[in-house]
Amino acid sequence: MVAFDERRGLGAVEDQHGVRTGFHCTAIADGTRRIAVGTPVTFVLAPGHHGRMEAQALHPLGPPAP
Repeated sequence: MVAFDERRGLGAVEDQHGVRTGFHCTAIADGTRRIAVGTPVTFVLAPGHHGRMEAQALHPLGPPAP
């Protein structure tokens, strides 16, 4: 996880190839609607608003990286 704006509920994740994809806080699978920058996550890509791909079903894998 590379970015998260808690006030707006928007963030971005980066895959293993360095491609960034946005997400909304409702995509966080544990229902917390917040996640710390640097937290490793798994996610799937799915079509979102306006035809753009979004990260969905974000599952935190552990604590944020130091």
